[in-house]
Amino acid sequence: MLIDGAPKNYDWGSITAIPELLGRRATGEPVAELWFGTHPSGPAVLCESNIPLDRHIEADPVAALGAAVADEFGSLPFLLKVLAAGAPLSLQTHPSTVQALMGFEREESLGIDRDGENRCFRDRRHKPELICALTEFSALCGFREPSESLELLATIPTEALDPVRDRLTAEPSPEGVRGLLQWLLSQSRESAADLVESVVWACLSESSLPFAAEREMVVELGRRYRDDPAVVVALLLNLVTLQPGEAIFFGPGNLHAYLRGTGAELMANSDNVVRAGLTTKHVDVATLLDIVDTSPMAVDVQRPSAVDGVVRYRSAVPEFSLQRIDLNGEIEIEPGPAILLCISGHAHFEGRIARHALPSGSAVWMSACDGPAGLNGTATLFRAGLGPS
Repeated sequence: MLIDGAPKNYDWGSITAIPELLGRRATGEPVAELWFGTHPSGPAVLCESNIPLDRHIEADPVAALGAAVADEFGSLPFLLKVLAAGAPLSLQTHPSTVQALMGFEREESLGIDRDGENRCFRDRRHKPELICALTEFSALCGFREPSESLELLATIPTEALDPVRDRLTAEPSPEGVRGLLQWLLSQSRESAADLVESVVWACLSESSLPFAAEREMVVELGRRYRDDPAVVVALLLNLVTLQPGEAIFFGPGNLHAYLRGTGAELMANSDNVVRAGLTTKHVDVATLLDIVDTSPMAVDVQRPSAVDGVVRYRSAVPEFSLQRIDLNGEIEIEPGPAILLCISGHAHFEGRIARHALPSGSAVWMSACDGPAGLNGTATLFRAGLGPS
């Protein structure tokens, strides 16, 4: 069944990327995301009947999801997005399942409105994510080795960073990094503004030293968030640039931020976000320190390696898996439950029940009862389905 995605006009979105994908004229308004799933804040809609996908699945979850999936999850457990960042997103992390359960119950007991701005845990689920670059895509991803952070900090000539360097030198361990993170995020706005201004000016004073990309990144963040200590926290994180087709999986506790670019993002269908900064939204430092992983992280960039035209990206969770299909001719694809999204070219979908033309930006919902399907044409598509059991 053909489905239409739900657009999200967040202010950090690109003005052109998603309209171009859909073959539409840009309106001048940012379009940050296009959602293909059943999330209540933006379910996809069946094109033929105009029925939201969540209602369609609720009408017969066994036929839509299969008995085992319906029993385990109760609803579609993943959300596929096209994400187009024209500006940086918030610095954030997500809980494990246990942390989500505990955090949800704690906020319930405190009587915090589930839709309130000061809510971190809106459901009981974890929120792993996978981003696959459609264009060059830059992100912050996990803490780097303290020794590497000290090398970077040494290229920024300002005494304002001496307390940061001193703390990291004295205790270059995960606990030391956690203490430094707490100290930075506890700065007053006035102190943070002075620190950020000093760091930005110092980064502007040198351009030929190592870590030029990191310093340029901090200058951009500092100009946007002039009194936010998370700008300096960004110096402790790995800066990675994905090329089209490359992907990263984000597990619980990974402190990260998407900076710029367009990607296909697949995640568990959860709203649990704990922010550290680079945002006007709620920041809960105590909760962040409870769940963030401050261990050094070697970024695992998944580079595309196709087998019979299909790239299978690694997922560590049962909620989702992502495939990229580079179609040039004919191919049979696995049965659902799944969402198939065309991001370039033109394909023809041949299912047991229906056939559809799939130009760029179009998507198909595949129920579990539909069985396998065929594709032909010349196109690039993503298939979002269940992960390893």
